[in-house]
Amino acid sequence: MKAKAHPLRQFQDRFPTEDSCLDHLFAVRFGQDFDCPGCDRPARYTRVVGRRSYQCQWCAHQVYPTAGTPFDRTRTPLRDWFFVMFQFCASRNGVAAKEVERQLGVTYKTAWRMCHMIREHMGAVDGSDPVGGAGTVVEIDETLIGGFVRSKRSGYKAAVVGMKERDGKVVTEVVTSRHRAPMEALIQSNVLPGATASIDEFGSCRRLDDLGFDHTTAQHNAGQYIEHNGAGPNTIEGNWA
Repeated sequence: MKAKAHPLRQFQDRFPTEDSCLDHLFAVRFGQDFDCPGCDRPARYTRVVGRRSYQCQWCAHQVYPTAGTPFDRTRTPLRDWFFVMFQFCASRNGVAAKEVERQLGVTYKTAWRMCHMIREHMGAVDGSDPVGGAGTVVEIDETLIGGFVRSKRSGYKAAVVGMKERDGKVVTEVVTSRHRAPMEALIQSNVLPGATASIDEFGSCRRLDDLGFDHTTAQHNAGQYIEHNGAGPNTIEGNWA
């Protein structure tokens, strides 16, 4: 039997460089294809050499994945930030700033600030406040996480629904059923009225207009991952990565 990879080794393999960390942050926050806020055209962004930014292929408008995050305006390498976050996720007893100081070779002040900002951000992200509201777009998607699937209809994976406000926070919920009634109830309790729901062709979300939500759909089965108006759950799908 093949030995299971150690979590630390998995982290090191996935984020070997500073660029790999920034690429991951960009994919989680923006996805791969979205309308450029500068020229309003569907664009694929490319990395700007020497800067923590990506630019539009058409108008060279730049976006900064670190903006509005704990990593903004810091000279501490992103890989160090990612490593401390990995420790928070892997540790059962919390992470001490003194230990971060020893492992990264930074000052205690820097280590304390990193731990404090990560805890603060985790508290904000884990909050239960709903997303959306009038004039906002909320991407909604579901995925299966963990375990394995026995068949097409049953398995041991957990079903998780994500609801992400464009350029805003994300709410995730584990669900016991992906049928229409419980899915609609979940969305109603987590997305404020007036929002436009951006979804794929998942059947349980097709009648959201009956609940007072506008909604747009990207047809993945037809090879469509983003519409001309920016519809599609690309950003929330980036979170599952």
